[in-house]
Amino acid sequence: MKKLVIGILAHVDAGKTTLSEALLYTIGKIKKAGRVDWRNTFLDNHDLERERGITIFSKQALLTADDIQVTLVDTPGHVDFSAETERTLAVLDYAVLVISASDGVQAHTETLWHLLERYHVPTFVFITKTDLPDVDKAAVLEDCRQALSSGCVDFSDRENLGEQVAMCDETALEEFLEDGNVSEESITRCIRERKLFPCFFGSGLRLTGVDVLWNALSAYTVMPLQRGDFSARVHKIAYDPSGGRLTYIKVTGGRLSVRQSISYTVPGTGETVEEKITAIRMYSGAKFQTADTAEPGDLCAVTGLSKTCAGMGLGTEEASLPPYLDSVLYYKISLPPKTDARTLLPKFRELEEEEPLLHIVWNERFEEIHAQVMGQVQIEVLTSILKERFDIDAEFTDRRILYKETIAAPVEGVGHFEPLRHYAEVHLLLEPLPHGSGLVFDSICPENYLDRNWQRLIQTHLEEKQHIGVLTGAPITDMKITLVAGKAHLKHTQGGDFRESTYRAVRHGLMCAAARDKAVLLEPYYAYRLELPGECVGRAITDILNRNGTFEEHEATTGFSVLLGRAPVAAIGDYSREVASYTHGRGRFSCRFDGYFPCHNPETVLAETNYNPEADVANTPDSVFCAHGAGFVVPWYQVTEYMHLEGISLAPKNEEISVIVPPKPVERNVSIDEKELEAIMEREFGPIRRKVYGDPKKPVVAVGKTAKAKKTLYIVDGYNVIFAWEELAAIAENDLEDARRQLCEILANYQAFTKREMILVFDAYNVKGATARKFDYQGVHVVYTKEGELGDTYIDKLTSEIGKDYSVRVITSDGLIQLQALRSGVLRMSAREFREEILTVDEEIWEILENLRQK
Repeated sequence: MKKLVIGILAHVDAGKTTLSEALLYTIGKIKKAGRVDWRNTFLDNHDLERERGITIFSKQALLTADDIQVTLVDTPGHVDFSAETERTLAVLDYAVLVISASDGVQAHTETLWHLLERYHVPTFVFITKTDLPDVDKAAVLEDCRQALSSGCVDFSDRENLGEQVAMCDETALEEFLEDGNVSEESITRCIRERKLFPCFFGSGLRLTGVDVLWNALSAYTVMPLQRGDFSARVHKIAYDPSGGRLTYIKVTGGRLSVRQSISYTVPGTGETVEEKITAIRMYSGAKFQTADTAEPGDLCAVTGLSKTCAGMGLGTEEASLPPYLDSVLYYKISLPPKTDARTLLPKFRELEEEEPLLHIVWNERFEEIHAQVMGQVQIEVLTSILKERFDIDAEFTDRRILYKETIAAPVEGVGHFEPLRHYAEVHLLLEPLPHGSGLVFDSICPENYLDRNWQRLIQTHLEEKQHIGVLTGAPITDMKITLVAGKAHLKHTQGGDFRESTYRAVRHGLMCAAARDKAVLLEPYYAYRLELPGECVGRAITDILNRNGTFEEHEATTGFSVLLGRAPVAAIGDYSREVASYTHGRGRFSCRFDGYFPCHNPETVLAETNYNPEADVANTPDSVFCAHGAGFVVPWYQVTEYMHLEGISLAPKNEEISVIVPPKPVERNVSIDEKELEAIMEREFGPIRRKVYGDPKKPVVAVGKTAKAKKTLYIVDGYNVIFAWEELAAIAENDLEDARRQLCEILANYQAFTKREMILVFDAYNVKGATARKFDYQGVHVVYTKEGELGDTYIDKLTSEIGKDYSVRVITSDGLIQLQALRSGVLRMSAREFREEILTVDEEIWEILENLRQK
């Protein structure tokens, strides 16, 4: 049997629920079709729905006829509950978009069409209310083609159907030219690929055209491909009258049985949970039947899962797309006097599970509960639900617009967390993305620098939290955050350390963007449609411009004009009432959410918000470093001077700006005499050969004074340099010994030309049974540490004894070794800088050889 999940979608009051009732009656599911105005519909069975005459919660009904079983899902049509509709789209196989013949394509109809396109849902169009007088079917069909798709085809015109279908697809066109007709299989394929959108005319109230629609749904649909292993997608969470938690899922593969164990990862926390299915319910309207199993194509509710959420995948199923629609209004929930908000917070969390876009937020400072809502109708419904379910008399007050923040240019964020016996450092690249992209997370950090498990943990921490901006404390969006580097300590790093460093890295990057004037405040915009008499157009245009909106004028019918455009939500307000007033009821204003765009009055919003990011201790941009056995806080603007890893250069071609400020050398009074230095060198590497060191008695004469001769000594962190230089890293992948030998050759040539003494240190910390070794390779002192001895420790000990008075320079990109060198008062050079110096020396040698050849 073919099993399908088909949704019914429409603009509010278009006749969607009436069509659903007509389908149920036509198939024989119900004996009498209900009516919205009679408050007896099969699917709108909640008291609030029948009282208001609108669909608030998506409901399902099972229809079976011949060899097809359809789970029909009736979705809300009001814009305030469109998030519920969007969640349903992720589990639909097909959809029926209902359009009122008297109203045509409305603003919310276009929103629904965009969502259907986003979720790739094949769609049938049913144009209802054609029984009303003065209905022009051809005009409505043309409106659909202009506003929705040119693939909208009238399936009631059987004579020209083949030709119309052929215009939608090349393969169908070839078939039509050969046979003069298009097969049913080709029509089905075109519908599935969203190239063809069958349009039907009728009336749900009069039961006309409903049977034709059902026959088309039976003939021109196919069941999606099934997976072998169990897979399912969660589309909503609900609670039954007894308080039991229900997880509504669509099974997309395998089979689900009662008492079957399900293992899944909780989004945000990364926690892996294994729970048993205790019951499977097949709902149809308000009633349900229990089942022992659920098969592919079944839309059912299961009990026993406690941490699921809408949109997540179970088994081998992937999670659905992040929601496109978002709440744009922010309210404080005012509770009755002497009511403890903290004790009621779990009740609001239940509502948030059912409606994730509420985004319940607990304000610890003021002990207040805040929520995001779509509009006034949703507020009224939520108030009623709180009273009915929890006996809470709540009010939604202190209305605010929900702003968001992004950046206008790439920036690096650095987070370091190093209290005593803790360690983690994270470097993130924050890049702007196109409008509507949301947040995207990625990693380009090599695993030989930071283990894969640590990288996954950082990704989890990036995804688990709603990161806020530094302008108003609003959520960030339209940004790609990439892990570029990170460092852990073998002994001291714990999981929570990377959480702290990751959060601080994001905030540090946002603060750096704000300091460069690259932080952008975004506000929500509505796309509107204003239909009004021609004599009112001047007034309307003035109002729109005063509200910082844009417009385009279109001629609708004689004497009427249509204005289309976009305007800020904050400026629109309750403009629909004004339109009704100055047009004397003849005008109609409708709008839909169109996304977030740069704020039209950022200075005013910033002044009203008065947000201080540095005072927000829960979202600090500062880092914690350690010195002398104690941690200390480093302000965000000084973090780059203390960080242990190299930063990345983000300077534009026409602007010499580097996000990373080079650390300043620390002056220290470290002085040992020459005999002590030679004693240290002899102890480490044996007797000193004067040919290599030069004549120590020869003084260096400076202007106005005589100074002691300074020996130049380079200490090279071998493995760090090998894996920092691409050519050596490539060799090391196949033969590490060859990479070490080639590094020795490079250093020997460099030393012979510059007369600078070289000490090359290789770390044998993890080599079982390794003993310390020291030898010379063509004049280069080579050291292999013993088992259990870090190269960091050896270099730190050596630099501490020698000091910087003798021009000791440590070559490494390891931040810990650089910091140790800094504390010892010696100079540092990164592996990248040293490579550039090597190349410069090679060029000088080449020039000398060329000159010798010419002579």
